Amino acid sequence: MAIEARPRRSVLYLPGSNARAMEKALTLPCDVVVLDLEDSVAPEAKLAARALACEAVRLGGFGSRELVIRVNGLDTAWGAEDLAAAADAGPDAVLVPKVSSPQDLAAYRTTLGAKTPLWAMIETCQAIFALDALGRASAGLGVGCWVIGTNDLIKEMRCRPGPDRAPLVPALAMSVMAARAHGLTMIDGVYNDIPDLEGLARECAQGADLGFDGKSLIHPTHLEIANRVFSPEPQAVAWARTVAQAFDSAENAGKGVLRVEGRMVERLHLAEAQRLIAVADAIAAGEV
Repeated sequence: MAIEARPRRSVLYLPGSNARAMEKALTLPCDVVVLDLEDSVAPEAKLAARALACEAVRLGGFGSRELVIRVNGLDTAWGAEDLAAAADAGPDAVLVPKVSSPQDLAAYRTTLGAKTPLWAMIETCQAIFALDALGRASAGLGVGCWVIGTNDLIKEMRCRPGPDRAPLVPALAMSVMAARAHGLTMIDGVYNDIPDLEGLARECAQGADLGFDGKSLIHPTHLEIANRVFSPEPQAVAWARTVAQAFDSAENAGKGVLRVEGRMVERLHLAEAQRLIAVADAIAAGEV
């Protein structure tokens, strides 16, 4: 099985209606750019935003950055035409909102067509109680990434998350577990307090500790912190290379368990070491 090595540490949302922001994104150090047609765009600007975002995709120039369009839901007046326009423009993926059931995913895949990669927002209480079914459906429908929409989840739960996001932690952890069970990338939700970089760093660290691959972001000043926190730690990469080299040696051919520098390592540790090395090498290759 191929190792997923594409870094998605920083997933920056930009309003599809803001041409200047999209132009600036051509030079920003983010792993993913999401051109948003949904929450950040007023109803009267939806059609113009769709045209601008699709034109930005066609023009290109985003380099190694992954380029994603977030569309409006199929239950809105814009959703079906958003999907058709996005499929024609050809982004790296289309992100769909408020997926709560496998049937929702199937409807998006049918409308979008088979060729364009699909990402899904996990942001409803119903979705949290359907995570395993959504994971199985995602694997079968070409969904490569989930993004947890914490703002919508907070609104629906009517909870008070606080700095530690305590009411959300069960949903965050279960979402990561379901994503891992079905081979999906998992992106944490946004941090809303733009000037509070210390709070952002704490929340990024919490997300990394929970197992998220990266962070949804709404401002360029958040990129450095997310990139740093979600990059593999140098000592972890060094240990991963040690593990991989041990299993690669001729004397250990065919062995399932080794003792490396006094620690027991198994084939499951090798698989994680190979993934970590691949991600670290991909990050290094993309840095200027």
